[in-house]
Amino acid sequence: MRIIRGVKNYNEKLPNPVLTLGNFDGVHLGHQAIFRKVVERAKEISGTAMVFTFEPHPLKVLAPERSPKLLNTFHGKMKLIEAAGIEVAICADFTRAFADQNPEDFAREVLHKKIGVREVYVGYDYAFGKGREGSIESLKKTGRTYGFGVGVVDAVQVEGAAVSSSRIRDLIAAGRVDEAAKFLGRHYGIEGEVVHGSHRGHTLGFPTANISTAHELLPSFGVYAVLARVGGSTLEGVTSIGVRPTFGAGPVSIEVYLFDFEGDLYGKHMELSFVKRLRGEAKFPDAQSLIRQMQRDVEQAKEALGNRLK
Repeated sequence: MRIIRGVKNYNEKLPNPVLTLGNFDGVHLGHQAIFRKVVERAKEISGTAMVFTFEPHPLKVLAPERSPKLLNTFHGKMKLIEAAGIEVAICADFTRAFADQNPEDFAREVLHKKIGVREVYVGYDYAFGKGREGSIESLKKTGRTYGFGVGVVDAVQVEGAAVSSSRIRDLIAAGRVDEAAKFLGRHYGIEGEVVHGSHRGHTLGFPTANISTAHELLPSFGVYAVLARVGGSTLEGVTSIGVRPTFGAGPVSIEVYLFDFEGDLYGKHMELSFVKRLRGEAKFPDAQSLIRQMQRDVEQAKEALGNRLK
């Protein structure tokens, strides 16, 4: 997938662009339904499947105090969008000037003149432009004026609830990662570099890899059954997120114990997928109590991973 940073850097005419617009944080089942429609229509009209998105998240500019912790890094979001079959992603620089555009001006100048869009597909609750004044109906009206079609993709429901990024954030923040997976269509994941930690895990008989990550949203403090992808392999393990209160509370750490693994991981890139929360973080009276609990954690994790979402 080609990624074009900044609208000004898009200077070509691609065949029959079929496009969707949005932030797409999480790239959840609702977003995936829109992408499938875009890819399907692009194939039908020998067109180009495109996404128009923004960086940073609009609320980081317009109302930082209300800005959510994001489910994806930019790089992670682009990987997921590419996996959905999108060919070109235009990433606009979201500024106050960009936000203040009149909705019709944006549709005319960017969608029609700049991109030459043939069809636009949006979610059922889409709004755009200054003050989110641009409605789906106004976009359809502008489309009729400038010769592009507008389609609306209905909400995706899971167990009677509409899929949304905010719902997924709430579930992950509460540690309910197995429920969040139902809305994402995959396990929630983070990625980062393996760095040096306190090396206490070695002394306890559970050597761990410590992860430094740029992800904003971590599951709540506790112990999780996880899948770890590193060096082209997928390994099973247990991850602890928290401040290690048994040894005196410190900074937040992400520690991963991989089953039946020996080797040096320092400096390597690791992707973690959270399968199930096993328990909350706890302070133990001594190291032996912690070791006995960690042994139980491993057994419970192996059981959970055996029943995981495939």
